[in-house]
Amino acid sequence: MLKHFIKAALAGALLAAGAQAEQTALVGGRLIDGFGHRPIANSVILINDGVVERVGTVDTLPVPDGYTVVSTDGMDLLPGLWESHAHLMLNGHADYEHWDKAYINRLADEIMPASAAQLLLAGVTSARDLGAPLDASVSVKARINAGETPGPRLFTSGPFLQDEPYPGTEAFRWGVKTDAEAKKKVKTLADAGMEIVKLIDQDKMPLAVAQTIVDEAHRYGMKVVAHSHRPNEIRRGLEIGVDNFEHTGLTTAPEYPADVVEKLKERTATGRVAGGPLYWTPTVEGLWNFQHTVDNPEKLDSNCWHRGLKADTIADIKGSIQNPGQLGYTQLTPLRRPTLKRKIAQLRETGLVFLVGTDSGIPMKFHCQSTWNEMDVWVNVMDIAPMDTIRAATYWPAVMMGVSDKQGTVSAGKYADIIGVKGDVLRHINLLSRVDFVMKDGTVYKYDGQVNEAAMGPMALKD
Repeated sequence: MLKHFIKAALAGALLAAGAQAEQTALVGGRLIDGFGHRPIANSVILINDGVVERVGTVDTLPVPDGYTVVSTDGMDLLPGLWESHAHLMLNGHADYEHWDKAYINRLADEIMPASAAQLLLAGVTSARDLGAPLDASVSVKARINAGETPGPRLFTSGPFLQDEPYPGTEAFRWGVKTDAEAKKKVKTLADAGMEIVKLIDQDKMPLAVAQTIVDEAHRYGMKVVAHSHRPNEIRRGLEIGVDNFEHTGLTTAPEYPADVVEKLKERTATGRVAGGPLYWTPTVEGLWNFQHTVDNPEKLDSNCWHRGLKADTIADIKGSIQNPGQLGYTQLTPLRRPTLKRKIAQLRETGLVFLVGTDSGIPMKFHCQSTWNEMDVWVNVMDIAPMDTIRAATYWPAVMMGVSDKQGTVSAGKYADIIGVKGDVLRHINLLSRVDFVMKDGTVYKYDGQVNEAAMGPMALKD
């Protein structure tokens, strides 16, 4: 009886209107709140005006009058996921040279909003977007913040900073050759509201220039994330004090050099003295699962990545990935795969804090699939505990970005960014492949596996 009432109330109060209920109670599910301790069975979460008001259980926290009750019986509830390495300007197309030219003027109005909507419906309520034209980044973030288009809370870098941009990429890659350029370009990013500097090829820059980028970013309160594809990128990144390394690089090398491992251990030993933990986003899933995708490309046929994209865009992406095993982009991937377990083990042994990120948007990695695939590989291949994996996708990214007072856990005073799956996610992490419940800011975007199209606005599926 109660379940029928709840579903009717939700359909009437939320799904039809597509609006945020001022007072909502999520009742009955097991809560994995992000703090890492024992989950809370039969939880009650009171939400008022988009913020978690109180957390308790059905035995300790009665639902006050006036709250819309939403049943979460049979679900595991978690904080909304973070995608710590997304590329909203990309959506799986295999030919970058073509994409960068053909879609540069469609990024702000089509591609990036579509990517954001796809992430949200996959349970990603916060994302770090690492690399895009500055104007497009500012525009999309502003529209999401204003509620004009659905998407995660965005933490953005705007253009990459590097020694020299690759030809044809100048709109979203900025070359930096001098201290004066470093100061000017970091200030431009900061003034535009970027929270992150995305630094690559730092080993090719003069040391003083790379150091100026980091120092200026930190002066403006920005975080610096840096590529780790080459040993010298890591060595230089440690020397200049970056906050977060990205990727499991070194191409086909079997492991990280011994001196790099020792330098990482020295950095993690300093902890708070060096400004906090050293973070690493390994983006390992695409490399590990590539051969599975070649052998069984059915996941590429999913229509989840079509949402928000125009018909010609969808056709173009499909055409580019018709032969997954023949893409130039992935020719070295099979040779990199055997090195991954060793590299992940080395990084874990140094005491780094891992963040879940996927390089979402690169060829054949769609925003609606990437994050859960990464978490699945961590748990089922790399032997990282499910709770640690969940915290790397919820709690730790919020700490790293300095917003743990409002995000990262389901607790009083935090944003009501909450997702749910039917079943035991601590035993079966790949339940996240089908998120049944998505709430951001107290607005329900998905319930019982069904998208609340009224809440999706311009990203709603058309009849």
